[in-house]
Amino acid sequence: MISFDAKNVKMPEFDYSKVEIWLGEVAAVHDRMIGNINYLFCDDDEILKVNRQFLNHDYFTDIITFDYSHKKRVSGDIYISLDTVRSNAEDVKVSYDSELLRVIAHGLLHLCGIDDKGPGEREIMEREENASLEMWQRMKQL
Repeated sequence: MISFDAKNVKMPEFDYSKVEIWLGEVAAVHDRMIGNINYLFCDDDEILKVNRQFLNHDYFTDIITFDYSHKKRVSGDIYISLDTVRSNAEDVKVSYDSELLRVIAHGLLHLCGIDDKGPGEREIMEREENASLEMWQRMKQL
């Protein structure tokens, strides 16, 4: 089950039933099943608080993923700062919705075991994010 909630921000306007189906398909491509995934959309202040409290990091970020997956069932809590997503979208000159969907997929891809910190891993993550966004575009047309 996938849940979406917001703290200190307005919920993004998406067809969340379609987003859930899309994320299920992304997980299936990686031979995973959806367990309990909680997306929490928040502001920069909240994500900084989470980053400090749980990761001992003192900086803003667009996403923090806590992985509770077991075997092939992906589960976790995913915090997404809509403030940082918006500024990143402006920086890379893409729409806010597109950047937000990329970040939503990014969190799930982490739960599927894809990392982005080591040598060559960022390129793999970007390829998988792009493939996920292509799936979204095909789904959206249905």
